[in-house]
Amino acid sequence: MSAELAREVKRRRTFAIISHPDAGKTTLTENLLLMGGAIRAAGAVRARGEQRRTRSDWMKIERERGISVSASVMTFEHDDCIINLLDTPGHEDFSEDTYRTLTAADSAVMVLDAAKGIEPQTLKLFEVCRLRDIPILTFINKMDREAQDPMELLDEVASKLALDPAPIFWPQGSGNRFRGMVDLRTDMFTVFRRPQVGDTGPLVHDQIGLSAPDIGSVLTGDELDELRGSAELVQGGYPAFDLTSYREGHMTPVFFGSALRQFGVRELLDGLRDYAPAPRDQKALDKGVETQVHADRDEVTGFVFKIQANMDPAHRDRVAMVRLASGKFQRGMRLKTGSGKQIGVHAPLMFVGQDREITDEAWAGDVIGVPNHGVLRVGDSLSETGQVKFAGIPNFAPEILRRASVKDPLKAKHLKKALESLAEEGVTQLFRPHFGSDLIVGAVGPLQFDVLVERLSAEYGLDVTFEACAYNGVRWISAETATDLEHFADRNRAGMGTDLDGAEVFLAKNAWEIGYVAERFPKIRFTNVRERMI
Repeated sequence: MSAELAREVKRRRTFAIISHPDAGKTTLTENLLLMGGAIRAAGAVRARGEQRRTRSDWMKIERERGISVSASVMTFEHDDCIINLLDTPGHEDFSEDTYRTLTAADSAVMVLDAAKGIEPQTLKLFEVCRLRDIPILTFINKMDREAQDPMELLDEVASKLALDPAPIFWPQGSGNRFRGMVDLRTDMFTVFRRPQVGDTGPLVHDQIGLSAPDIGSVLTGDELDELRGSAELVQGGYPAFDLTSYREGHMTPVFFGSALRQFGVRELLDGLRDYAPAPRDQKALDKGVETQVHADRDEVTGFVFKIQANMDPAHRDRVAMVRLASGKFQRGMRLKTGSGKQIGVHAPLMFVGQDREITDEAWAGDVIGVPNHGVLRVGDSLSETGQVKFAGIPNFAPEILRRASVKDPLKAKHLKKALESLAEEGVTQLFRPHFGSDLIVGAVGPLQFDVLVERLSAEYGLDVTFEACAYNGVRWISAETATDLEHFADRNRAGMGTDLDGAEVFLAKNAWEIGYVAERFPKIRFTNVRERMI
């Protein structure tokens, strides 16, 4: 390990933002980029997105519905730290894309709406973070609107998530009564003000000590007493922040603010700099032996967590997003997949703000784009030796199953290849029953099928419909012995099938049948999450 590698790894912070739709994730993302100097004005991310969409035929569904259906990566610098922000789709129908993106993150920021607290989608995403021991910082947003009592929000985090909340700041009021927040570590009060006409660039908010003579210019006597009392109460009632406990996933530091008003965003960014872990070890098989790949390992290793395809028919590029797990990557390197395929990476991309740039080097913790023509798929491992296979891009049992049907019967083979290709990208999942020739497509939500119809038409020239099928549930199955699995398959032939990788699945008529069959065959494991060595 070189001193240069150790230094560069220490500078990296790679995190994802998780939230329920409408909690303010996009606005927070924009203002984090603004604070980090990656864009010149809040809203630039959205504006660039609009420009991109006007050039893209398949994105008609995005234009019509005003949603994002794809994860993206944005890299910028903050106080000598390299920040890799993994942005994710906000719509819950594309939550599986978010789940995959979390495999590339070393930490997460959980955004809560101060008026709504923890919502169902937030809870689902949190469970994925827990599955992967990802430490979480909490940002309670929209304090400039009427909000729940902050202590009730902390209690909700503690009860619903089994996390110890450790407030770093504490707010005074909410909505029209919101005056700002005090740093519980220093007793410095950050004064809230709304942006004014003519403000440009990142806003700077004044700070004043709670004991300063002129604190009365921003807080009335009653407000100061209320703030002191509640701050004392919260410090006595909740554990002090402990870095080790946070990084082990037991504690969440809590920040307050208003992303729309650029308030609390800089403090959150400083929190990521100070508390979020540098690139963490990644579980893997190395030459068939279970191990942990350390970021400061000299060999370049990484894994594909996302395929980003440009849907403009004039530019059929296909970029694999690779999270580097170790080493110093240099342009022109030849890397091998776990199956032995060799790939020359001659035009690696870095995602700086909203722009793609060819890069000459990257380090563990960074995300690079590797242009390829279908060679790489979601879940592939890459390394210099080809001996390293990482654990874990999870597949989740889809909630909706549909039978794919192409209007021109002569294009049935073409449809099969197209659906396989899109499944390899992680757009949807594909299942094949053992009996019959049906192609069963699985998705989290109905909107995914609308996107799929658009893409199959624009990219493959296929007029496809998705119809109701005999199945409404799917589980991956396994057993201690092959005999037990064969016994089960013999008695449930009508429900047997395989996924894209050939793993055995049970296709059920409904959730009741899954429970009924599981009771009858206790030696069979039915799982709704599949994680494989990649």
